[in-house]
Amino acid sequence: MNDKKVLVITSFNEGLYKEYAHRFTQSYNLPFDLKIYAEEQFSIDENYAVLELDKSLHDFVERNQHKTFEDYRGDAVRFSYKVYAVTQAALAFSNSYDILVWIDADSVFYKSFDLGFIQAHLYQSHTMMTYLGRGDFYSECGFLLWNLKHPDAHDYFQETKRMYDQDLVFLEKEQHDSYIWDVVRKKFEQVRGTKNLDIGDQQEGHVQARSILGGYYDHTKGARKQSGKSPEARI
Repeated sequence: MNDKKVLVITSFNEGLYKEYAHRFTQSYNLPFDLKIYAEEQFSIDENYAVLELDKSLHDFVERNQHKTFEDYRGDAVRFSYKVYAVTQAALAFSNSYDILVWIDADSVFYKSFDLGFIQAHLYQSHTMMTYLGRGDFYSECGFLLWNLKHPDAHDYFQETKRMYDQDLVFLEKEQHDSYIWDVVRKKFEQVRGTKNLDIGDQQEGHVQARSILGGYYDHTKGARKQSGKSPEARI
């Protein structure tokens, strides 16, 4: 177990880098490889390269950017970049890494954690996915972890990608990625009996700040991006 390789990924464009994601790259202190995805390449600094998202993302955006919606819950395009980043990385690097971690780009790191921490709190060899559950409310997806060696993992990523490639997300009640991650996860749990690890407290709101992860980094989601600090943060 101690030789397992972990890959951390995130996604942002040049505008978001200037707005807030520079705090992510400047504070990133985890002892794991980090890969950054965007719809097009741009320069950050000598430490990180930006990987371009493939044609599937561009096709999805082109087909659906004209769609209207009432609020973020229907904004499939805005949240599709993250899904395509995760599925592209998972399918490309499943032979090179054992664990894939997604962390939102509006996060700021304070204390580092290592593989031992992941083993103790975030990973189980028999589970496919680790998520921050919020009871009947959709899960928080600012942090997600996958066991790339789980027998259902490859099919999970393929099915999630298919939801977007075939515009099936528009058949669901909500179209943002948090909802869609849950849709596919629950399908695998019900149909295949796939086991997953819920590290949330089943309460709405800023579950990451209340979780064990809240003692290590701050997810400055929503309006918190402006100040770069969450009022709920414990660090």
